[in-house]
Amino acid sequence: MSLSSIFNIAGTGMSAQNTRLNTISSNIANAETVSSSLDQTYRARHPVFATMFQNTLGNGDRGSLFTDQDQSGAGVQVLGVIEDQSTLTPRYEPNHPAANAEGYVYYPNVNVVEEMADMISASRSFQTNVEMMNTAKQMMQKVLTLGQ
Repeated sequence: MSLSSIFNIAGTGMSAQNTRLNTISSNIANAETVSSSLDQTYRARHPVFATMFQNTLGNGDRGSLFTDQDQSGAGVQVLGVIEDQSTLTPRYEPNHPAANAEGYVYYPNVNVVEEMADMISASRSFQTNVEMMNTAKQMMQKVLTLGQ
């Protein structure tokens, strides 16, 4: 793995954490929205990540040493965003404008405390990727000054 590939790996990590932060923000923003039916109620969303692997075969650097199960990582990719299928919260509020015929409104399956903890984790992961990029940049600058 070259030093310059660290920028690509950290960049994909930052992009994934940005997607995670946006999804969490959407969940928190819709935590108190209500609906009169189960089908129209907002459901919490969560991103799904997967590891990207380098294609090491044929590039001349130890490609034959890696098997399908032991490849060098090349970053992370967002496969998609899925909806949480846990149960929604029905509440009996007959005076609510969005209440159905039985007087129930449905609240999303968003736990704001869990979302805030997840937001802190995503923010820290983003910061870690930034620190990796800064360290790689400093190392490259030191290499350039070796010949002086």
